Amino acid sequence: MSLLVATGNKGKLHEFRSLLTGLRIRTPDDVRLGNLYVEETGDTFYDNALLKAKAYATASGLLSVADDSGLEVDALGGRPGVQSARYGGRELDDSGRYRHLLAELIDVPPEARTARFRCCLVVFSPDGRLVTAEGTCEGRILMRPSGEGGFGYDPVFLVPAYGRSMAALSRSEKSAISHRGRALRSLLPVLTETFPALLSN
Repeated sequence: MSLLVATGNKGKLHEFRSLLTGLRIRTPDDVRLGNLYVEETGDTFYDNALLKAKAYATASGLLSVADDSGLEVDALGGRPGVQSARYGGRELDDSGRYRHLLAELIDVPPEARTARFRCCLVVFSPDGRLVTAEGTCEGRILMRPSGEGGFGYDPVFLVPAYGRSMAALSRSEKSAISHRGRALRSLLPVLTETFPALLSN
């Protein structure tokens, strides 16, 4: 039995593969769904993850997992939240989005820049069964970007336990504390209990 990971984001795919070891992972390109677009119209991370997981399971006939993740900044009332991937306008790239965020926080002192990454995972099967998990990673927004790795808002997200930005962590350090890593570790036992055929490959 295969698990289709409903994303074309290479960084996310790497995290899924590294943490869901022992499972047969397939990507949208593997099943000719690389161009499938799902509009994220939900009000919550769960809503959007469910929309994507359902769409890919229906289109592929495969058990599908989708995540919706984002950054919640307390000084901005939880923004960008579900708009994290589109914050500041769809035309912006990762750098443009985090620079837009930094501009919004220009007058906010370091101690008030608390934030968290949140990830919601939804697994949906063609027969309608559903499994979910969530993970968070607490931190603060830096005054300026730091680090060369990661993606998204990683360069401006300080991980207090390491004293470095998420973008300055190694892959193993990041997977140990990231919101997606925590969500995936929480998901795995429930996923394999609900769908034991995943372990038969």
